[in-house]
Amino acid sequence: MQTASETTRDDINGDRVRPVLVLGLGNILLEDEGLGVRALEAIQRRYLAPPEVELLDGGTTGMGLLDQMSQREHLLVLDAVRSDEPPGTLIRLAGEDVPVYFSQRATPHQIGLADVLATLTLSDEQPGHIVILGMVPSSLELTLDLSADVNARLENLIQAALEELTALGYPLQDRQPH
Repeated sequence: MQTASETTRDDINGDRVRPVLVLGLGNILLEDEGLGVRALEAIQRRYLAPPEVELLDGGTTGMGLLDQMSQREHLLVLDAVRSDEPPGTLIRLAGEDVPVYFSQRATPHQIGLADVLATLTLSDEQPGHIVILGMVPSSLELTLDLSADVNARLENLIQAALEELTALGYPLQDRQPH
């Protein structure tokens, strides 16, 4: 009989599934709402992920992410996070703090992600470890650019994601070694 962690390694066709999913969320049309996607894009441009790590632009997909999130050992979500902290503040939520992310929604796509995680929990396919890394948005106006506050601090989010992956044992490599 397979354990839950063993089943995360193989999908229904017997192909190897990556145990770590880094999920960039947000709507890039709404200024800082797209910061998770923008951070993920920067990571994809600048770094090579090991085969065990999948980098995915989840946009505002919601239930469309069900298969991609199913039975992951680790889920790292990059997103805008509502908080009383100043715009651009880095926020990390893990363990019991993750439900706070859903109760203090900054944007509607977080409802969709909560639905996906609830569905995966009901089917016993939820990720083993979830971390939300985000930043407090400054503005959600209709524009493709990040606000000055968030853009100036986006590197903090990128570095936090890299540190999180390294701590899990999955460091990323520079595409352009120094």
